[in-house]
Amino acid sequence: MSELYLVRHAQASFGADDYDRLSPLGHQQARWLGEYFRDRQLQFDHVICGDMVRHQETLEGISAGMGSAGIDHRVHPNWNEFDFESLIEAYLLQFPEQQPGPGAPSRCFTRLLRSALQAWADGQIAGSIPESWTAFEQRIGEAMSLTTRAAQPGGKVLVISSGGAIAMALKQVLEASARSMIQMNLQTRNSSFSHLFFNQNSAQLSGFNHAPHLDHPERSHALSYF
Repeated sequence: MSELYLVRHAQASFGADDYDRLSPLGHQQARWLGEYFRDRQLQFDHVICGDMVRHQETLEGISAGMGSAGIDHRVHPNWNEFDFESLIEAYLLQFPEQQPGPGAPSRCFTRLLRSALQAWADGQIAGSIPESWTAFEQRIGEAMSLTTRAAQPGGKVLVISSGGAIAMALKQVLEASARSMIQMNLQTRNSSFSHLFFNQNSAQLSGFNHAPHLDHPERSHALSYF
């Protein structure tokens, strides 16, 4: 069977004016992941990347860690994240009392995002949002289908994407609930990878949310979720 590595982008710039770029820690996480792939002599037959800046910068870091000037890849916007900023904005228009206060800890944002995602999945967002839950689910299904069809039998495919897109792909593979997708989304670590075996007929999850490149005492500070 072929193998698929679904990598969530490294840490982006949460709280900054432009979230869609890696933080200094994110650049380091991506390089460490590339070094992990290099040390295990992993070679990928196909590399696919969303077209967000944080996806591209993560791939650049992985390339550097693997000792490559650049990895040949295809850009596929179907692997992009849902627009969480627009989703939360629409949700808070309905439930303004759930707006975290200034300086609120990250767990408050996690709680807000969980509530917004569940309302989105249940079709309870009244405001205008760029994409429905159903449309997002269809988009990721198409991305998975195109990705697996392009693979060589027995080959390895690397995809650089985002937590929500990866969680939605795994929801479909596992035939899981929307609630399970939300839980997977919220616990997916920056620069982690999930591993699947697949062929033209089916896919099986082998491992979820791995971050072995950060599994060192001196790198404990580098585990991040935003």
